Amino acid sequence: QVQLVESGGGLVQPGGSLRLSCATSGFSLNYYAIGWFRQAPGKEREGVSCISSSDRDTVYTDSVKGRFTISTDNAKKTVYLQMNSLQPEDTAVYYCAASPNPSSWCALRRYEYDYWGQGTPVTVSS
Repeated sequence: QVQLVESGGGLVQPGGSLRLSCATSGFSLNYYAIGWFRQAPGKEREGVSCISSSDRDTVYTDSVKGRFTISTDNAKKTVYLQMNSLQPEDTAVYYCAASPNPSSWCALRRYEYDYWGQGTPVTVSS
């Protein structure tokens, strides 16, 4: 079965870094786009970054450009989100999601993603 498991969240001070991992199973990353989303308390879930299934093109929401990097290790079937220069506004539960989209592009629209992990919390506070 398709399965995604996030890990790597925690408590960090402003300016710190975290690397989130999304371990996948039950499908090939060659045919699924992977997205990272986050949901802060009292807010809707928003797209953070995604990586396409074929060309591995990447997309980032404006608020994280230059700070976050998404990458994939196909051999390990794991997708990472490196988060640098973290700010309190980045505090949220972070989710990875998979979209059966064998394309050279991806999008940060949550309704396009069929499979979701359970989330890993990230808290940025001094």
